[in-house]
Amino acid sequence: MYKHYRDAQAETHIAKINSCTKSIISALICMAMDQGLLPDSSTPISTFFPHLASDPDPRKPAITLEQLLTMTAGFNWDEFGGQNSFPRMTRTDHWVNFALEQRLRHEPGTHMEYNSGVSQILSAILMQHTDMSVAAYAERHLFGPLDIHDYEWEQDPQGVHTGGFGLRLLPADLLKFGYLYLQEGVWEGKQLISSQLVQRSTEPFITVSPPNHGSYGWHWWVDKYGGQNPDADSASPSTDSASHKPLKYYYARGFGGQYVYVVPELELVTVLTNDKRKKEKPPIDVFPRLIAPELWKLTRIGD
Repeated sequence: MYKHYRDAQAETHIAKINSCTKSIISALICMAMDQGLLPDSSTPISTFFPHLASDPDPRKPAITLEQLLTMTAGFNWDEFGGQNSFPRMTRTDHWVNFALEQRLRHEPGTHMEYNSGVSQILSAILMQHTDMSVAAYAERHLFGPLDIHDYEWEQDPQGVHTGGFGLRLLPADLLKFGYLYLQEGVWEGKQLISSQLVQRSTEPFITVSPPNHGSYGWHWWVDKYGGQNPDADSASPSTDSASHKPLKYYYARGFGGQYVYVVPELELVTVLTNDKRKKEKPPIDVFPRLIAPELWKLTRIGD
């Protein structure tokens, strides 16, 4: 294992992982499904929020749990600005209701719209069906087994832990989380998440729109590197790489430079965090631009 901390405090002080929280929620949802506490991913949202049955848009109550996980619920949402945004949600007195009340702009299941509101809905569903707080459930089934004890997790006005952001962890604990997925849900010989749901949640579900690359799964980003120019579309490999299979990976991503990359083929987990340099901002695409090309070269040896 290689580790480097430019700032020594980063090793011992918990820090915001921002939207990497979404992938933690995904893991907890999968655990609850495995335990029979949550129904199948095809279950409609009206099962959890019966009042949606009277929504003027008949498509809304039929939104599925999987469509929430893949951010394809279809809500009209502008993540960082406007009246239907994540900052606006956090200024209301009921975040989940705010997210559910948004009108639909797309047919559910057809378009990925990044939306921390649906992550809050998922957190509320998890709390509702485990009969305990999301943090307490995480401590019992994820944090505890992974020996993660030093953390902080924000809550909304109803006491629902934030599903899309707000979790603070150590980089070393993010590495444990990535390693759990690399081992297909196994930790120290115990199956914490079924391999079936690890695989399903990290598979491409829908292609994302620029400036993002690749695809989206169950609150995980999915991409590949095949020798393409980093400024080109990931689906457009260079000519000399056409005969060599791309290097596939999936990752958790948090605003400001927080990442957990999992590369199954190489049995590799890479954690990158931002140590808050104010004047010099590191590029946010360190892995696809600088690390993935070197890893890909390693896979070509012997071709």
